[in-house]
Amino acid sequence: MNNKKIKALRSASWFGSDDKNGFMYRSWMKNQGIPEHHFQNKPVIGICNTWSELTPCNGHLRDLAQRVKNGIREAGGIPVEFPVFSNGESNLRPSAMLTRNLAAMDTEEAIRGNPIDGVVLLVGCDKTTPALLMGAASCNLPTIVVTGGPMLNGKHKGKDVGSGTLVWELHQEYKAGNISLAEFMNAEADMSRSTGTCNTMGTASTMACMAESLGTSLPQNAAIPAVDSRRNVLAHMSGMRIVDMVHEDLTLSKVLTREAFINAIKTNAAIGGSTNAVIHLKAIAGRIGVELSLDDWSHGYDVPTIVNLKPSGQYLMEDFYYAGGLPAVLKQLFNHDLLSKDTLTVNGQTLWANVMDAPCYNEEVIMNIDAPLVVNGGIRILRGNLAPRGAVIKPSAASPHLMKHSGKAVVFESFDDYNARINSPELDIDETSIMVLKNCGPKGYPGMAEVGNMGLPPKLLKKGIKDMVRISDARMSGTAFGTVVLHVAPEAQDLGPLAAVQNGDMITLDTFAGILQLEISADELANRLAKLASVKPAPIGTGYLSLFKERVLQADEGCDFDFLVGCRGADIPAHSH
Repeated sequence: MNNKKIKALRSASWFGSDDKNGFMYRSWMKNQGIPEHHFQNKPVIGICNTWSELTPCNGHLRDLAQRVKNGIREAGGIPVEFPVFSNGESNLRPSAMLTRNLAAMDTEEAIRGNPIDGVVLLVGCDKTTPALLMGAASCNLPTIVVTGGPMLNGKHKGKDVGSGTLVWELHQEYKAGNISLAEFMNAEADMSRSTGTCNTMGTASTMACMAESLGTSLPQNAAIPAVDSRRNVLAHMSGMRIVDMVHEDLTLSKVLTREAFINAIKTNAAIGGSTNAVIHLKAIAGRIGVELSLDDWSHGYDVPTIVNLKPSGQYLMEDFYYAGGLPAVLKQLFNHDLLSKDTLTVNGQTLWANVMDAPCYNEEVIMNIDAPLVVNGGIRILRGNLAPRGAVIKPSAASPHLMKHSGKAVVFESFDDYNARINSPELDIDETSIMVLKNCGPKGYPGMAEVGNMGLPPKLLKKGIKDMVRISDARMSGTAFGTVVLHVAPEAQDLGPLAAVQNGDMITLDTFAGILQLEISADELANRLAKLASVKPAPIGTGYLSLFKERVLQADEGCDFDFLVGCRGADIPAHSH
């Protein structure tokens, strides 16, 4: 352990004085059995825990927190565990994205207002990782991420199956009449058979990889399965490391540089990561004060996808870890001069130093960059009169024959409208049509739910159609697949051009050229939008929902609240008594 103190401990402002305030702070803490010597120049490490039984992906984090505590104590620190809002993707309605900013606010204020010198973020499910990183970034204390790890491979009818991905696959098969309802329901337990996050390269696994490639976690954090004993070891070592980080004054701003974010963008291409990373990386960058735009995703366009995982490929996160995990991927990217070698990580070493000797044990899972799964795997940013501020598509999960396509729009004004009409045999749609879903963006749903990968109409599924172009201002699960255009900005609810699309309009998608175009004149588009603007909007309402609708930014801006962008630091607040 490095005992060199660069500056006084922040927690000393609570526990280090012999006056009335010091008496009070220490006295109340002592009711938990904390001995006197623990208040004498020992770093206080907050363990920010998103454990919740309503967040199944994070249901094991109480046990993992104990491992972190053991490491903190061994290194001479004082662990203090505290809860923050846990927004689980699987249960929370209408969308976990609605409360990501709430969780970030909770995290920021809990860190700033308490006697904490460094922070361990215990995260897992999709939104918990970006939410806690956002909140911690606004405080800029020494911070390390520990994710809960993915579930074991699902097992269904003797085959490995992916959590989340299996739902989309089997539901289409059921709607097509290829399997019975009983067969569909019997797969539930097969899909999720251990604690942990989704075992595909969904958003949880993607954000774990983003945390590691950004340098905010120890090497191998992203892929170790939740039930693997090495996950416990990593948690213990992270607890030890955060104490040293406090002594070294290794704050988040020294790790979360612009170069680190560009590395993460390229890593997302290599792993076939979720489109949700576009929104979350922007939001995290905004909190730490790094300029990052949709155009920066062009850095990943020519990066091959080499991780052969569902939903883009064949394997699952358990296989990924056994094949070498993210370090093996990063090493290949470095060897092809695709990443910056100077970015610092939380262990005090550069990202390159951490992975330069990383082995790859299975080239079917982590493929050779010269023979990749997808040659150009990076998320594409689309622009045009339909998305003047941008939209996204994930090429590695799309159908090659639809990457450049023109078709007539079949419009659904809302998700309720979609659900009411999609199963009708009378729906005027064929495989060349483009499905358009409106009013599912940040303000429209609200919370920008994962409904963008609209299920295809049964009448086409029964013909054997597996994919169609779909366009919306919504998001989609990282476990999903298809030629799906997402995050159209501005959203329809904000009178973006998407609001003006009508049934029968021709739309052109050219992923290679980055174009999303509604084939009507500029005058016609303006007239339609003017007519929509003349309709009196519905009242916003009250409560958190009203705050969200009034202050949330659009998808291209990261969907943070406008008043939360920026790093406010962790200056010592005034005394409470």
